[in-house]
Amino acid sequence: MDNIAGRKSALTWAVNISVAVLVLAWLFPTLGLFVSSFRTADQISTSGWWKAMFPSEQSLTLRAARPDTQVRDGDLYVIEGTLFTEGRGGEISAWGISSREVDAYVPGEVADLRKGGTVTVDAAGRYRMENTEPFEGSRGQRIFVTATTAPEFTFDNYRTVLFSGSTTDSMAKAFFNTLTVTIPATVIPIVIAAFAAYALAWMDFKGRALLIAVIVGLLVVPLQLALIPLLKFHNGIGIGKGYLGVWMAHTGFGLPLAIYLLRNYMVGLPRDIIENAKVDGATDFQIFTRIILPLSFPALASFAIFQFLWTWNDLLVAKVFLIDATGETTVMTNQIVELLGTRGGNWEILATAAFVSIAVPLAVFFSMQRYLVRGLLAGSVK
Repeated sequence: MDNIAGRKSALTWAVNISVAVLVLAWLFPTLGLFVSSFRTADQISTSGWWKAMFPSEQSLTLRAARPDTQVRDGDLYVIEGTLFTEGRGGEISAWGISSREVDAYVPGEVADLRKGGTVTVDAAGRYRMENTEPFEGSRGQRIFVTATTAPEFTFDNYRTVLFSGSTTDSMAKAFFNTLTVTIPATVIPIVIAAFAAYALAWMDFKGRALLIAVIVGLLVVPLQLALIPLLKFHNGIGIGKGYLGVWMAHTGFGLPLAIYLLRNYMVGLPRDIIENAKVDGATDFQIFTRIILPLSFPALASFAIFQFLWTWNDLLVAKVFLIDATGETTVMTNQIVELLGTRGGNWEILATAAFVSIAVPLAVFFSMQRYLVRGLLAGSVK
């Protein structure tokens, strides 16, 4: 009797738990990426993002001031200062002057330098170097410390990613290149599919059923099978290495789903509205633009979400159809791959670049998600 209309299923709790698990499975990585994008490289390498609000113990490599800052103090040459930069502090528990013995000394102990002289470091990071002879060299002495530092958040990662002048670090150009690819590649298939869906839903012509079957069959064809033939065709007509080629590729790959989704929605619209409009003398184009399109907005928005997310996050199609050695048409996904190859250890840069890449799709999804279910369920219930 549990399946009687009006009664809740006994497995409702299982559905709720499953939904909660899925939400958390997507929420936690996104939240972790967001938090990590504001952390420094040292903090990311020593503690997880869930510990970002708490002090953490880190192993840091710092440098004393350069020898040209030394002063004469009686018979000694002295270099003094603090290892921590302004606004950043910590409590040092151990330190060393060799990468092999980073914890050889405790705060307050004196270490002998290899080139002569001594150095001591206190728990607050203040150091003093002394020598009877002038210090030489162009760089300051390296000092390895193990310190407990307070939580630190910075916008430097975003400044590096978005506004750096170097080709490797800057994603500002890649951001606008991605918009240049994504917006037309979302609008063009929607426009074409809307006309096709109306024809398949409300216009009688020979071969309509066969055409619908072909479109459904194209939904299961892997796009990888068409990449090489399509690239050869694009190269043959001269559009294989630019935006036009990638727009056409995304349009072709997205049309089957778009036509199928919009056609199912339009078929479910009340027939009386269409017939009354025809009785009043409206043409098919007027019916399409003034009646069908406004009523089909949920389905249009639903496909727009899918197409935008797919083209924004696409790497394969961009790699194939945007062949550019100068980086003028590099999209964000490809830029992140290059960051992985050249700066694999800079996790703070990678986390920031990745979050910048997903920020726009998240905004698009949450602004239009109320239409998603309505569009997906189009035609499923009569």
